[in-house]
Amino acid sequence: MIEAVLFDFNGVIADDEEQHRAALGAVLGEAGLSLTREQYYSDFLGFDDRSCLIEAFVRAGKSLSAMRLERLLAEKSRVYQRLIDRSLALVPGAAAFVPRAAERFRLGVVSAALRREVDLVLDRAGLRRHFDVLVAAEDVGRGKPDPAGYLAAHGALDRSRPLPVGHCVVIEDSLPGLRAARAAGMHCTMLTTSHTPVALAGAGADLVWSSFAGHDPAELLALAAR
Repeated sequence: MIEAVLFDFNGVIADDEEQHRAALGAVLGEAGLSLTREQYYSDFLGFDDRSCLIEAFVRAGKSLSAMRLERLLAEKSRVYQRLIDRSLALVPGAAAFVPRAAERFRLGVVSAALRREVDLVLDRAGLRRHFDVLVAAEDVGRGKPDPAGYLAAHGALDRSRPLPVGHCVVIEDSLPGLRAARAAGMHCTMLTTSHTPVALAGAGADLVWSSFAGHDPAELLALAAR
């Protein structure tokens, strides 16, 4: 049985991985570091902002104080919001898929993004009311591929009404997200927003979709037999 669907956010609901990359690149550039598009998608996709910044400084052999890290995180969020103000796009089909999924399943968002960034997009898209739980970067101490975020979302849903962890489907676009879903004991459908279909299927995804367009939430019910 499938009872709940847990969505990643960036690259799954919001088609904003490029804005995230650009915002991180901008603040790192001001700090004298570089982040190429290839580096972002191969090494940092799926990580929360804090982990991305810390790792970038480690790779560059530079020190990063806690105070400076907080300043960089705040500036990254400001840059991201400016970019979203100019151009906000959802993953194709997401605006229709989410309300239809809410008619059949309990829904959650599990994101490495800051809560204010997730709320900004969900509110503007009119989708916030469809989600029963939202787990953002501030809510867990460990980011993906650690399963903490997905387990926290499951725990919140389970407290309101019992929910076996195997009755959850995760929808992701990053390989760390896929590993987090598997470590949590959940099914996983992958979108090809950030990786090729071959790479995702080879990594163990249950289903691989190019987007939500043309798909019905009822298709997820078949995963119960796997």
